[in-house]
Amino acid sequence: MGIFIDKGNLAFKSIKNTDFTDKSGIIEILNDNLDTSHRYICVSRPRRFGKSVAAKMIYAYYDRKSDSAALFDDLEISKSESYRKHLNKYPTIYIDWNRFSLMDGKNVVDDSQKEIIKDIKESYPFLKEKNILMTALEEIHNKTGDRFILIIDEWDKLVREIDEKTQKKYVNFLRSMFKSNTADDVFLLVYMTGILPIIKVEAQSALNNFDEYSVIRPAKTAKYYGFTKDEVSVICQKFNMNMALMEHAYDGYIIGNEKYMFNPNSVMLAAEDGEYNSHWSKSASYTTIEHYINIDHDSVQQKIIKMLNGESVTVEVTSFRNDMKNIDNSDDVLTLLAHLGYLSYNPEDCTVRIPNTEVAGEFRLSIGRAGWGEVSNALTDSLTLINKTIDQDVDYISEAFDKYRFEASSIIKYKDENSMACAITLAYYAAKRFYKIFREQPSGKGFADMIFLPLPNSTRPAIVVELKSKKSAQGAIDQIKNKNYPEALKGFSKKILLVGIGWSKRKSKHDVKIEVVEG
Repeated sequence: MGIFIDKGNLAFKSIKNTDFTDKSGIIEILNDNLDTSHRYICVSRPRRFGKSVAAKMIYAYYDRKSDSAALFDDLEISKSESYRKHLNKYPTIYIDWNRFSLMDGKNVVDDSQKEIIKDIKESYPFLKEKNILMTALEEIHNKTGDRFILIIDEWDKLVREIDEKTQKKYVNFLRSMFKSNTADDVFLLVYMTGILPIIKVEAQSALNNFDEYSVIRPAKTAKYYGFTKDEVSVICQKFNMNMALMEHAYDGYIIGNEKYMFNPNSVMLAAEDGEYNSHWSKSASYTTIEHYINIDHDSVQQKIIKMLNGESVTVEVTSFRNDMKNIDNSDDVLTLLAHLGYLSYNPEDCTVRIPNTEVAGEFRLSIGRAGWGEVSNALTDSLTLINKTIDQDVDYISEAFDKYRFEASSIIKYKDENSMACAITLAYYAAKRFYKIFREQPSGKGFADMIFLPLPNSTRPAIVVELKSKKSAQGAIDQIKNKNYPEALKGFSKKILLVGIGWSKRKSKHDVKIEVVEG
């Protein structure tokens, strides 16, 4: 059994024996492009969105040394007319660039080729000593007529982590493989996957003969990125999990025409653990974002503050060069964060937003580590503030907003109730872990400034916050009662906190009052 070729199907068999969600339909797309001018395909996805699972599945399907019918006969791909035609028919090579991560960076491109060629020689003993992989594959094709399926996992590992000189050498290696005159003779199909799309050189893809699919432009591959709502519903039934809590924690991604996509890794870990925790920080450290959110600082900060407040912001994605070293402006930062899975991109209006509470928690931690001054302080203190609100500690709340009022002047325009609500959203940010939060939610006869709906199975009270300028806290409470704001919250909680906040530009101290009504 080989390392890179003739590997067998044990890797996918292990995956299939676990709680596998069927995404095999992507193989039909590959079969349709086999031995055509569209044979070169790059599918990039955020981390923990099933890149390696898909790559191992595709390998098990094509590998000539495997007998994979038992693994695929009950999957979606088995319904395709092309299923039997291509099942286990081709010499298939699998290259995972993570394998070479410990090699000397200066020599990784050369040394990795030698290691791959050495393994291929076990299957083709006549192969002469070679140092260039493409030359070896050309010799095999010329002598045997064999044509290869090539699968490259983590193709962008070197683009992300190696110095620019080695990066350039690696890109030239890829070009020598896929832009050569004999590439179409040697390869029936090339499937690359990684976090980033193919790097751009002088505003053009370094491998412009590849069809590229990404979270920005997934096209026909969209439904194979994450878990759909129906798929998560099945998982919830199997593991006795609450669908609403799954949605709150892990939903929120828009992938092309798929409007409700979940982070698959987080869903499965939550199902296995029986808890709706954040699993994001367990992933690799190379995607931490503190450095990137401080690029083009003022612009990025203002846009992220809007997103922390639940808004979407417009982004221009075309300037991004598809690498993590050349990031010039806020559009590049936000585009990168979308590719990494920290933001969800909506192709209909070209906007991004924070998708769910799992990722929202990562932003809170990253902003704290990045040292965003007043914003960091507000987010750090937010868990204490929500608990003090539930405890009805009006003195603490008043002092907190006295502080936030003056600190907010450097991060938002603190001129009206709307901007005050933005400041309060930051101040109560940690509440996202326990509540579904709405701003200006229609309620009763009018609009409450903020509503906190407790998540299912929560014992926390529902909360209505009314902000009034030039009025007392009692005036805000009276408005809540007069307009029947609590009516919308009946049945969500055994009790409802009515929080009235009065403020004025002329007074430094906030007036706070809390009353409790039955839910």
